Amino acid sequence: MNYRKDIETCVRYIEEHIKENITLEEVASQIGYSLYHFSRVFSLSKGITVMEYIRSRRLSLAATQLFQGRNVIDIAFEYGFETPSGFARSFRKAFGYSPTQFMKRMAGYAETKTTVEIGGYIMNPVIVRRPEFKVAGYGIKTNITGDTYTKDVASFWSNYDGENLESKMYKILNPKKHGEVGLCVPVSEDGKAIYLLGVIVEDFSRVEEDMLTVVVPEAEYAVFTTPPVDTTKDMEQKEFAKIIASTWKYIFEEWFKDSGYVYDESKLDFEYYDERCHHRQDTVMDIYVPVVKVK
Repeated sequence: MNYRKDIETCVRYIEEHIKENITLEEVASQIGYSLYHFSRVFSLSKGITVMEYIRSRRLSLAATQLFQGRNVIDIAFEYGFETPSGFARSFRKAFGYSPTQFMKRMAGYAETKTTVEIGGYIMNPVIVRRPEFKVAGYGIKTNITGDTYTKDVASFWSNYDGENLESKMYKILNPKKHGEVGLCVPVSEDGKAIYLLGVIVEDFSRVEEDMLTVVVPEAEYAVFTTPPVDTTKDMEQKEFAKIIASTWKYIFEEWFKDSGYVYDESKLDFEYYDERCHHRQDTVMDIYVPVVKVK
């Protein structure tokens, strides 16, 4: 399955209907994906949710109209904003300037870069079959189809000191060290999900009330290891996050199209952080993507 081609099909549809009231269902139907799967693949490929992308494109295209001397009120209504003041607020929030102030700074913004850059590192996944396992930890409820999914997850990570959270989980749950699992679990077809950071446990007997649990079913996975990053310095943690995002993007936009596999929507993908990703000069982590061989 060529996920990059499918996402590009959706992007073209969005561009062709950018001035209309586009719904997620309409976009997903262009490629026959379920709403949840489409939203998940899009956010991993583009780094933002579908609605965030649509809003960003509308603001970008609206901004280019300012160079043609058009009236701000006309532009605001044309690109789906209910009021000119609402458009101005969204514009300032996105670009840091009022529509008028931004005119001189807008050149080139509307072009969207779609190429994947991972520093020339070639990622050849290992195909493995992993039995069912249990995960317990902490998480948040979110909606993968909404405007705030990526912000929710980012906030979840930033609100915890990683090592303290890990220490808490290991102390309470007493699992085998060392390895944390990050995964997104759908709870309904309309995009509601739980983002969970946890550890693998034998059973849920030690789980406390404020913890979340999930049983990850047996599946065949394509396992990708991210390019190494030096995280011995605090500032490099952001670079590590970028590498992880780039790897997800590579998987769906590049690897799947010629792999002979398709994504197994009935299973769960997850990120795995073990002793190789804790303040090392060669920090890496693994991404487990459930797959089915194309017959």
